[in-house]
Amino acid sequence: MFVPADPPRFGQLHGKPLLEALPEVLSGDGYWAVAAATALTLVARGRIVPGVTAGGYDTWRAGPLDHADELHLRQLAAHGDYDLLRQFLDAVADTLPRTGTGPFAGIDACDVSGLKTWADEQITLSLRIEISDDLRFRAIVQVRAVTDPYPRDVRGSGRELDAIRAMARIDWPPLQRLLDQADLTDDEVGELLGTGIEVHWPRELATTLSAKAVIGEPSGPLHAGDLLSFDWRIALGDAELTDAEMDLVAEASRPIVKLRDQWVLVDPKLRRKARQRLDPITAAQAVTAALTGVAIIGGEHVEVAPHSLTTAITTVPEFPQPAALRARLRDYQLHGLRWLAHMTGLGLGACLADDMGLGKTITLIALHLHRRHDHPTLVVCPASLLGNWEREIHRFAPGTPVTRYHGPQRTLATEGVVLTTYGTMRLDAEALRAHPWGMVVADEAQHVKNPHSGTAKALRSIPAAARVALSGTPVENSLSELWSILDWTTPGLLGTHRAFRTRWPHPDDTLAKVVRPFLLRRRKSDPGVAPELPAKTETDRYVSLSVEQAALYEALTRETLEQIASSDGMARRGLVLKLLTGLKQICNHPSHYLGHPTLGGTSGKLDLLDELLATIVAEGGSALIFTQYVGMARLLEQHITQPTRFLHGGTPVPQRERMVDDFQNGRAPVFLLSLKAAGTGLNLTRADHVIHFDRWWNPAVEDQATDRAYRIGQTRPVQVHKLVTEGTVEERIAALLQDKRDLADAVLHGGESAFTELTDAELAELVQLRSAP
Repeated sequence: MFVPADPPRFGQLHGKPLLEALPEVLSGDGYWAVAAATALTLVARGRIVPGVTAGGYDTWRAGPLDHADELHLRQLAAHGDYDLLRQFLDAVADTLPRTGTGPFAGIDACDVSGLKTWADEQITLSLRIEISDDLRFRAIVQVRAVTDPYPRDVRGSGRELDAIRAMARIDWPPLQRLLDQADLTDDEVGELLGTGIEVHWPRELATTLSAKAVIGEPSGPLHAGDLLSFDWRIALGDAELTDAEMDLVAEASRPIVKLRDQWVLVDPKLRRKARQRLDPITAAQAVTAALTGVAIIGGEHVEVAPHSLTTAITTVPEFPQPAALRARLRDYQLHGLRWLAHMTGLGLGACLADDMGLGKTITLIALHLHRRHDHPTLVVCPASLLGNWEREIHRFAPGTPVTRYHGPQRTLATEGVVLTTYGTMRLDAEALRAHPWGMVVADEAQHVKNPHSGTAKALRSIPAAARVALSGTPVENSLSELWSILDWTTPGLLGTHRAFRTRWPHPDDTLAKVVRPFLLRRRKSDPGVAPELPAKTETDRYVSLSVEQAALYEALTRETLEQIASSDGMARRGLVLKLLTGLKQICNHPSHYLGHPTLGGTSGKLDLLDELLATIVAEGGSALIFTQYVGMARLLEQHITQPTRFLHGGTPVPQRERMVDDFQNGRAPVFLLSLKAAGTGLNLTRADHVIHFDRWWNPAVEDQATDRAYRIGQTRPVQVHKLVTEGTVEERIAALLQDKRDLADAVLHGGESAFTELTDAELAELVQLRSAP
């Protein structure tokens, strides 16, 4: 007869080990021969599942069995013992896979997680809790098959029991004991509240005790650094507990406590909260918690009770524009003014992030006029925008004192608007800190997107009653840039930089809830924003490489890829960036790459540029030409025959203003611009054509440059020409940029530096020269 053993795993048949006896049994006839053939057939068909023995050992069992299998076994068991037959089948199913024999060769042990996976798909485990008169807990294990409407108590043995044992080993070990002994300890009752196992508690036991964090109300006008109380509120259902009842919960020694004439189940975590007193939080932190409805306390995400802060911040009052403003604000500009006045009036900062050209400057001038002028307003901006700010203030707010704090003889004013540059602000941070300011404005605030830069640190050190950031692109390359800007306008709103990156590695709904009240973003394409703007047409202009360009391109690619293949770390990254820069320069012109002082040789881009400029000027148009390389711009300046101005980072401020005036008044129809130095702030609406001679691999930056011409005040359709060399890395990056355009307000992964992480094969695929179709 068959004798099961546990352990050892293998039973014996006819006094021999099972595996040794099987051939002998199969060669005979009778009950055991049929049973052995049945077992081998099941194994051959793959009908085995993992299980756990009563002694806690991994095992294989025969199954799952369909209706025909069960019928066959029942008929066979009529000549013997059904339980013994099943043990025999299970023993064969366990033995063969471990011997390297048959279809299961190489399987060394059971996969308990596989059994749990089967259980998760086929059955639902639950516990029915009973409570005795002396307040002791018992647990009855129940299962419900996916096809059953109601749970049933677990009895006997088989696959369901194996599944529960597997669950116990993975999810909650006390389950194993509950199969034989139903009493629960108090600690186990507490653990049940956090296991995820479905629990059916007695009806007479209330389970609706909950905890929320509560923010105290401010005692007066809100200021970001003010401290507000922060504590736990515990409620039974919808009814908040009294302090005495909170003490009862905190002091409870068991997982139940009697409140309001009923027994209430108490989660151990909740009991700790009833005992805990939270430290006050700043108003900025309170705002974040109120807007998201969530606070992070001790690493745990905790629900926060609704607070009046949410309504106070998001309700923007209406008022007319200042009488002293010599212009009529558009509806969206008036809303922007009201929003800025509301946020700064609450003592909170804000970022106006409208598209370039929608009038952020006039909105800030209106804000200055609206606010009380106990102290002057400080505007920090790029040097190229000093003249624009001064002209706009004189134009729209005549009589408002304006002082340029720039140059060797600079002095600080005590009223009106003081204009300075980021460079001067960094040098004179100590003097600016000591001066009282009613408001500090950071124009083109992406200049301080790196919070660790000296410029950003200097700006942060200047105190003011209100802080406003202006930026058409609050996020260019990473979400951290958004943190940097908003942490300056409203310190503490998004937590520390490290906490921000941990909580929000990617944008989500909770981040949007926090940011939305503090960042106002409107686009030219939004309905009703700028209906008077003419059409803008963007065209990728494809050109072929000349023979000389193609030879240089292939040689550089071949040589550098060989060097990259044998390097790693920083050396490899440097080579990748060097390769990409060199290829882009070759695509511009051979002389650019070779460093020649004048243009020699041929270039598809240069030929197309000549054709475009000849047509544009002949038709009475004007053009902006953007390149990221000052060296290429100098070569183009020598080559272009039409009257041209060239603005770059080293151009002095007075000369910049004369160049802008020459272009805007038609004295020079062509304006060559360094993308970094002139991609923001300038008003160049004379242009009806924008030419991107080479591509900056971030669509948001290119859009900013285009917006020098496509902005309010533009009356003619704007043509945008993007020059792209066919078959090169430029063409493949141009295709990628189309996919990235919608991500300009999320995370744009760092231009060329992102490509340093490509594998050698991926890099070769990106840069290799391909024949034009």
